[in-house]
Amino acid sequence: MPAILWMIPVGALLLAGCTDRPSSAAVASPFDTQALVVATRNGPTAHYLGREGKATGPEHDLVTAFAKSRGWSVQWQVFESTADVLDALETGRAHLAAAGLTHLPARDERFVPGLVHGEVIQQVVCHRDDRPLPDTPEELAGVELQVTGDSSYVARLEELARTVPDLAFVADPSRSSEVLLTQVATGEVGCTVADSSIVRMVRRYWPHLEVAMNLDTVESVGWYAAASRPALAESTRDWQQSGAGRRAIAAMRERYYAHIGEFDFVDLRALNRRLDERLPRYLDEFEQASEETGLAVDLLAAMAYQESHWDPEATSPTGVRGIMMLTRPTAESLGVEDRLDPRESILAGARYLADRRERLPDDIPEPDRTYLALASYNLGRAHVLDARRLARELGRNPDSWAEMREVLPLKADKRYYPQTRYGYARGYESVHYVRRIRNYRDVIAQALPD
Repeated sequence: MPAILWMIPVGALLLAGCTDRPSSAAVASPFDTQALVVATRNGPTAHYLGREGKATGPEHDLVTAFAKSRGWSVQWQVFESTADVLDALETGRAHLAAAGLTHLPARDERFVPGLVHGEVIQQVVCHRDDRPLPDTPEELAGVELQVTGDSSYVARLEELARTVPDLAFVADPSRSSEVLLTQVATGEVGCTVADSSIVRMVRRYWPHLEVAMNLDTVESVGWYAAASRPALAESTRDWQQSGAGRRAIAAMRERYYAHIGEFDFVDLRALNRRLDERLPRYLDEFEQASEETGLAVDLLAAMAYQESHWDPEATSPTGVRGIMMLTRPTAESLGVEDRLDPRESILAGARYLADRRERLPDDIPEPDRTYLALASYNLGRAHVLDARRLARELGRNPDSWAEMREVLPLKADKRYYPQTRYGYARGYESVHYVRRIRNYRDVIAQALPD
């Protein structure tokens, strides 16, 4: 595992001036430049480079959708810290800040609040082995506590320090919450404070991180416009209330957060250990299968981990076997002679998933099409087709995974499955199957060689 997972894309992201163009022709810009200049932060809850080297992230997607609705292009200013983001906004180098920022009274005095797209709770995070963990503000006295500078955490800790005199902390503007969480996990830092959204993401990579306590009540997260641009802030709030804005926020939440379930220390610790112990043995096979089928290496590796934990000799009570847990009929149809041969199993599993995906309508957008293909791999194509028909009857969108994950469990509901062609199926298991693969894939992707 790399020492600092979210430092992987940093170098490429320090490119101020990367421009995303809207698909429609841009109208006259209301700004001094020809683009909406947005200050953001490099990190999983804001803006980062994805698997294919393209900019992505919750804030990236929302800003892109907002700008497109206005016919504007976007010029990104990507920084490593909240302090730098706010400085760029205050000094006029950016029109808008979209960096997972908590709306605070002190910030409201300096900038104009824009749209709100989420809620978080500040959490004190320590290493799970450092017992006892603090669970009251008074117990923070004497704890080695470090937080990112010019953050909402500083304001909250300063407030607490008025009633807890021995509470002390270091605020370092050069280190992000992700870096500090990594340093807590590796024992370089005692404890830190971070937003619950960041903690949820990072704990998957560092299972020994533990939430000691919630530090505050729920806070709103959103954008800020420069003090001189109240009309821009109002425009973002108006868009938030529009149908397009609500859909964009829902799509962002579905893409980046919906698959992150309850934290499972044992499961994620085992995954991180097997990334070192098992994955390297089969990486060549996953890469070969990816080249043949066009499916991503991290997707295939995540699916294989969900199926067998990368155990080529895995066998279930129902008779499915191998690293991809193939049934005998499926293996025979794909020309597999030995299901326990990892090369044969991985290639066959990849071909079968590619076939499930190919049989879906071409106009289903990604990543929904891949998620439906995974459900088909797990549940069977016939039952997924049943669920798609049921979705139409219920007025739901059969091409949307966000909606299908609510319809698939109805295949086990006696009010619905008797009406379907193929009858009862444990559709809820497929929803869980896809969610776990998405979660595993996020972790695996960070561990793959460049």
